[in-house]
Amino acid sequence: MKEPVCPKVVAIGGGTGLSTMLRGLKYRNWHLTAVVTVGDDGGSSGRLRTDLNMLPPGDIRNVLVALADTEPLLEKMLQYRFKQGEGLIGHSLGNLLLAALNDVTGDFVKGIKELSRVLAVKGKVLPASNQAVVLKATMTDGTEVVGESQIPLAGKRIQRLELIPGDVAANEEAVKEIMDADCLIVGPGSLYTSLLPNLLVKGLVEAVRRSSALKIFVCNLMTQPGETDGLNAVDHLKVFDEHVGNNLFDLVIVNCAELPPSIARQYAEKGSYPVEPAVEALAAMGYQVIADNLISYETYLRHNANRLGDLIEQALKQWLENRRN
Repeated sequence: MKEPVCPKVVAIGGGTGLSTMLRGLKYRNWHLTAVVTVGDDGGSSGRLRTDLNMLPPGDIRNVLVALADTEPLLEKMLQYRFKQGEGLIGHSLGNLLLAALNDVTGDFVKGIKELSRVLAVKGKVLPASNQAVVLKATMTDGTEVVGESQIPLAGKRIQRLELIPGDVAANEEAVKEIMDADCLIVGPGSLYTSLLPNLLVKGLVEAVRRSSALKIFVCNLMTQPGETDGLNAVDHLKVFDEHVGNNLFDLVIVNCAELPPSIARQYAEKGSYPVEPAVEALAAMGYQVIADNLISYETYLRHNANRLGDLIEQALKQWLENRRN
């Protein structure tokens, strides 16, 4: 099979994890699509979702900014949050722009495309569904917590995640992009509130399974209090197995570098600890594993977007060569 001149890469997720990774992917010679969660109900996004009956714009905004070819001042402007003003306080300008375009165009996806054109976005940004969803978590003690913003605050171990409504349909354009992809990437991001909600959308995980793409899971650097306390990389994969079926991914990328003690202490004070890579156990489960130093730290700990992008590019190139032969 002939190797595509410009591979099609689809990244699925939400939150800061997806936008961080996309900064390391956008200048590569790929057709890039981001499929973004629609379960956010907190802060500015939650207020706009309730007040205007629209999809939550926050994760979409972050992805647009990450993929945009913008001047630093324009990026600061889009991410600016109003600090005062009745009705304005707490809203980001980018969220308000998406809300306005949703109203002007009559369609949220059209609004995203118009803002993408203005920002010279490298790639395509699509919501996982054209309908906003509510997340419901059932805890191991049987209690239920409703709402993306409330789930991590419960401080309990999550047993099961569901969407309300349960039959919400996938965005057909997102399904097409997934089916046509050469590479699908899930993560990094909040396991239960950014990653799983996409795959629980009816028709989306089915498209992932039917796709002939290389399927990659990028594991988080740190555990997230209220979501993944005590979970190692294998445990993350088992959560996917329990919710959407076994063996969804071909390749798992994990961080194997130790944190500097000062950073480890900083995060331990918040109840967050490095995710144990469990490389041998992942390999025993049948996954191809890439373990590397993925740490980047400025004010916050993040994946090294460029290094992560390099690893994905190398893996995709090898996979395309194998497929061609």
